[in-house]
Amino acid sequence: MQPSGNITGEAREAYRLGRECFERGDVKGALSRFQLLLETHPRFADVHYMVGLLHERQGDLEAATESLERAVHINPGYAEAMIALVSVYERRGEYESSRALAERMSTRGTPGSLDATTRGKLANLQAALGDAYREAGDLREAIAAYRKALDRCPAFHDIRHRLGVALREVGLPSRAAAEFKRVLRANPSYLDSAVQLGLTWYTMGRTDQALEIWQEVAERDPERADARMYLRMVAARRDAAARPAQEPQRAPAAKPAVEDVTLGFDDLELGEDP
Repeated sequence: MQPSGNITGEAREAYRLGRECFERGDVKGALSRFQLLLETHPRFADVHYMVGLLHERQGDLEAATESLERAVHINPGYAEAMIALVSVYERRGEYESSRALAERMSTRGTPGSLDATTRGKLANLQAALGDAYREAGDLREAIAAYRKALDRCPAFHDIRHRLGVALREVGLPSRAAAEFKRVLRANPSYLDSAVQLGLTWYTMGRTDQALEIWQEVAERDPERADARMYLRMVAARRDAAARPAQEPQRAPAAKPAVEDVTLGFDDLELGEDP
C-alpha cells in the first residue's frame, strides 16, 4: 500500500528506502526509516504493520503488538495486520485476545468475501490456537477452535485430523471416528488418520476393525512404526489371554525344628548355610 495524499517527497523517499530494507531483510535499516517516517506521518497503517513484523522478527513481542494494534486501529479492515496480530497474541499466550480478534474477522463478512489465501491463513491461525488450548489441557476450547478453522477451510485435512484426536481425548470416540473417516474419504492416503481411526476403534472395543486398518497401513507403508507397534500390542495381549493360568507355586516345605545349638565360625563351610 503505497502512501498517497499530501505528503512530502522526503517522506516518500523514506517510505521507499524503508520498504526496500524490509524486503531484503534489513531489520535495523527498515526500522530506522519507518520510525522516522511515522514521526511526521503517524497514520500510515501499512508502515505500522511492517514495523510490527520487524519487531516480531527481533523477538520484541510487546512492541510488535503495539504496532500491529495501531495498524488495525487505523484500518479496521486490514486483514494482513489482523492475521499477524492473532499470531503475536498466540505467541504471548494471550489466547482470549487471539480468539476475540479471529471472531471479529469472522463477523466482518461471509467466508466467501475473503480471498482463498486470507481464509487459509486465518484457518491455520485458528488451528494453532486450538493446538495451544489442547496443550494447555482445555480440550473443549481446542475443539471449538478447530471447528472454526474448518468452517473457513473444510478441505484442510490436517486440521480435521487434529479435531478427531481432540474429540477422542475429550471422550467422544464416535465423533472422532466420524472425523477420521471423513478425512480418509477425501484423502485415502492420509495414513495418520487411518492409524488414529484404528486407535479410536480399539478404545471402543472394536479390536478386529482396528487390527484390519492397522494391517492395511503396515502393508501400504512398511515404515509406519506406530501401526506395527499397535499390531504387536494387540497380538501380545491376545497371546497372554490365551495362555492357561499357571498353577500356584507350592510353598517350600518347612524346615525341621533345630535345637538351640550355638555354632562358631569354624563350624561353617564357606558358601554354605549352617
